[in-house]
Amino acid sequence: MRIWDIEPIRLCRVHLLGEHRELHGLWNILTLDKAGYAGHPETKRWRGKLAALHLRHEALVQEMTKRGYDHRSPLDPVLATGSERQEEFVDPRDAQLRILTEKPCPCLLSPPEGSETR
Repeated sequence: MRIWDIEPIRLCRVHLLGEHRELHGLWNILTLDKAGYAGHPETKRWRGKLAALHLRHEALVQEMTKRGYDHRSPLDPVLATGSERQEEFVDPRDAQLRILTEKPCPCLLSPPEGSETR
């Protein structure tokens, strides 16, 4: 399970869609008090930060929409409580960039010229 702390525009299709899927799983663990992965470091860092997780979801959805995906799985904004900022990391951002660089995928570690980063 991983929620990246990298701008969605920099993620390849596989990592963008994979994170979106995992974010929904994490959201269900946290909002429905599910036991699966409750002790995972990624789960622990989002406790009390559902507002930040919701914002991350919206950033992913915005990028997915730009790429032509039809998003049909909104999160309930009423459940988006707690902090709107995520400042805890399983891996620091520079380590996450390194991890992505080492993967055999076309992640855009430098956004295309003229693109906005979020």
